[in-house]
Amino acid sequence: MKKLIIFTDLDGTLLDHYTYSFDRALSALQLLKQKNIPLIICSSKTRKEIEYYRRKLDNRHPFISENGGGIYIPQKYFEFGVMSSELRVIDESDYQIIRLGAKYSDLRKAVEELQKDGFGVKGFGDMTVEELANIANMSVDEAEMAKERDFDEPFIFDGSKADEQRLLETIIAKGFNFTQGRFFHILGDSNKGKAVSILIDIYKRKFGEIITIAIGDSPNDIPMLEKVDYPVIVQKPDGSYDQRIKVPNIIKADGIGPDGWNKAISKVIVIPRLDRGIQSKGAGFSGQARE
Repeated sequence: MKKLIIFTDLDGTLLDHYTYSFDRALSALQLLKQKNIPLIICSSKTRKEIEYYRRKLDNRHPFISENGGGIYIPQKYFEFGVMSSELRVIDESDYQIIRLGAKYSDLRKAVEELQKDGFGVKGFGDMTVEELANIANMSVDEAEMAKERDFDEPFIFDGSKADEQRLLETIIAKGFNFTQGRFFHILGDSNKGKAVSILIDIYKRKFGEIITIAIGDSPNDIPMLEKVDYPVIVQKPDGSYDQRIKVPNIIKADGIGPDGWNKAISKVIVIPRLDRGIQSKGAGFSGQARE
């Protein structure tokens, strides 16, 4: 049987949009542990933020930070020779790190240029810890972790739709890219999909044939969803699905955030032959739609 690998977003997906709780996903999380199924966090959050949630989740698997800017693989997680020699790996005491993102200092410089150009942008680097905590509904400690960035700068924008379009075009003209989750993000030539592809290749070297699933809720998850066998999205707090996510064969989980996450994962895990079961049983999700 093929090895199942699951990639997941955090905010609004595994974590509740308002409380950052994953309590409603506990039963599915326990099933993953029992069956030894790797759960790979792939988030816009920073390394420190993800480490905080990995401790709460007792998660020992690799993770992807800041919208694909960095891949963190725990030391000795993969045996020698599994990782491609073409990858540029930075060795630290706790992790082997693959850096894909831009330098944070370059991103901050670009934000400052946008401000001088007259755009109403305000990055995390422009905010005090207290201000960020209030805007993002975080504790002060969480806001401090969110400000310790390496590859990606989230920002808020105050302007019209036309101004927004000009802003995004200007970001591209400056040689950077953008994405959007809860906030706008300016980043370099990296995204969740590129990072996920690298890890998928490594897992294939380890296990041979694998089946991949990714779960998200926002446009910044699109590159990740496009790279897996079975892309899943959960509902937004108002019960809708983000209409900007247009990925072939998308599976729509029946539930908001961690509730939808729990239902989707629970049903996936109990399918006896996942590679045939999803196709033959309408995605294997009762009460869920597939486009």
